[in-house]
Amino acid sequence: MTSTSSSPPSSSPSSSPLPASAAAGTSAPVTEPAPRHPESAARGLSKDHAADSRSVPGSGPGPAGDSASGGGHARRGPRPGWLLAIVLSGQFMALLDTFIVNVAAPDLRADLHASGAGLQLVIAGYTLAYAVLLITGARLGALLGHARMFLCGLALFTGASLACGLATGTGWLIAFRLVQGAGGAVMLPQVLSLLQRTFTGAARNRALGAYAAVLGVGAAAGQLLGGVLVSADLFGWGWRPVFLINVPVGAALLLAGPALLRVRTEPRGGAEERRALDLPGLVLLGTVLLLFTVPVVLGREQGWPLWGWVSLALCAALAPVFGRYELLLSRRGGRPLVSPLVLRAPGVPLAVLRIFCMMAVNAGFVLVVMLHLQTGLGKSALLAGVSMVPTAGLFALVGMVWRRLPQSWHPRLSATGFLAAAVSFGWLGALLSGGGDGGPWLYGCLSVSGIGMSLAYNPVLSGALARVRQSEAADASGLLVTTAQLGLLSGVALFGAVFLEHVERAPVTPATSAHALTLTCTALAAVSLVAAGAGALSGAVRRVGGWTGEA
Repeated sequence: MTSTSSSPPSSSPSSSPLPASAAAGTSAPVTEPAPRHPESAARGLSKDHAADSRSVPGSGPGPAGDSASGGGHARRGPRPGWLLAIVLSGQFMALLDTFIVNVAAPDLRADLHASGAGLQLVIAGYTLAYAVLLITGARLGALLGHARMFLCGLALFTGASLACGLATGTGWLIAFRLVQGAGGAVMLPQVLSLLQRTFTGAARNRALGAYAAVLGVGAAAGQLLGGVLVSADLFGWGWRPVFLINVPVGAALLLAGPALLRVRTEPRGGAEERRALDLPGLVLLGTVLLLFTVPVVLGREQGWPLWGWVSLALCAALAPVFGRYELLLSRRGGRPLVSPLVLRAPGVPLAVLRIFCMMAVNAGFVLVVMLHLQTGLGKSALLAGVSMVPTAGLFALVGMVWRRLPQSWHPRLSATGFLAAAVSFGWLGALLSGGGDGGPWLYGCLSVSGIGMSLAYNPVLSGALARVRQSEAADASGLLVTTAQLGLLSGVALFGAVFLEHVERAPVTPATSAHALTLTCTALAAVSLVAAGAGALSGAVRRVGGWTGEA
């Protein structure tokens, strides 16, 4: 499943590659990755790196060790084997954290006496910071050096993980999760950039294969390890080890990284990379997301006060301002966070809609299932984590093998995946509606969910990236990965609100929790059906008006 944590683009972002238990961000895959296919990620990266090499001395498509810096002197690059081990360890750690947090959510809520809104912000805080800063983090890598920024992001992520594990209240934990998301946004976009620049030919394919394996293993491992850590209650610390486990790993990578990644000899970018930092756009985007997220999450518990509606109105007013600014920046030859040219490319508008819907559905699905299994049915964190392994594992597996299906099937795979996901959500709601645990049928239902969501996500992402012009590949990659993170954020806020609104009206029992789950599954299925039908609608519009939104 993604986000995360996250899978980064190059001078564009990444995120959680797998869907979202990465609701936290994944997380990931993503988080996170993060559900994007490594081959399509690599295509986006390679084009971006070609642009980077014009202004970064000694960098280019070849291995770092073969490049030269100013004056013609050979620059010694990092040893490929060590680089692969370090960056993939950092990717795995961030992805694991994304998935673990969902498993720990009920225990975390009980220990800190967090409200439903507080819990949503703990999960969504990581994704909010990650989504806003992702593209900027990638561009900082091109400006200051990818290895250097990987280690800076790793240090911030590790320090924030320690602070999260020691947090004494919900407010502190939310703040530290925001910092953790910022660290992930600086660290994760550098991973594929470093792999792309260090390896060539068959070695690059092996490196990307290892990257894909980390994404797949991290998703399932996060579910299992999260359940093990919470259920073990190590040292009586409850949920805290799900964050503290990052500290020794991050510290070891930080000790070894500077020397093994040859940070001192890494070149920096120039004026072109400095111009690529769209700081006004960053502020506008962050403000829009805050104006949306805070009232949606907090408004429910406060009876939808006036300030919430004012905030949403300001969000609606400021969003076009952000769009207009990005358009003007593009016309002046700048590098906007969201490229208007990319949005006009064939297949991209539909891809944006479907990726947003898929990641929102995934984030909401994982969150409410975890809450229902543990809070509603009283299952242990370990059993809840094990229950979600089929979804995460099959999402990753299908993401790696769907290309082997007949080529003629590919245009219809995304719609088919959304339909399968909708069926699985309806099945899950009916299966658990009486307050039971579903027995072995639960695993079958969750398996269908993983297959459906992967088919809904991966083909449409790959297809959109394949259709954009080479000069716009990096911007398209950044746009689609950021869209995935915004979907994760919205899914936690909106579907989480639907579930919590109904489950908190009365004392939590298996019946009341099942009722809330059924209503949420209905909403999840409805959104999936809308996304499935969007392709047919965009095709009709294109035939009538010549619009290019069809994938």
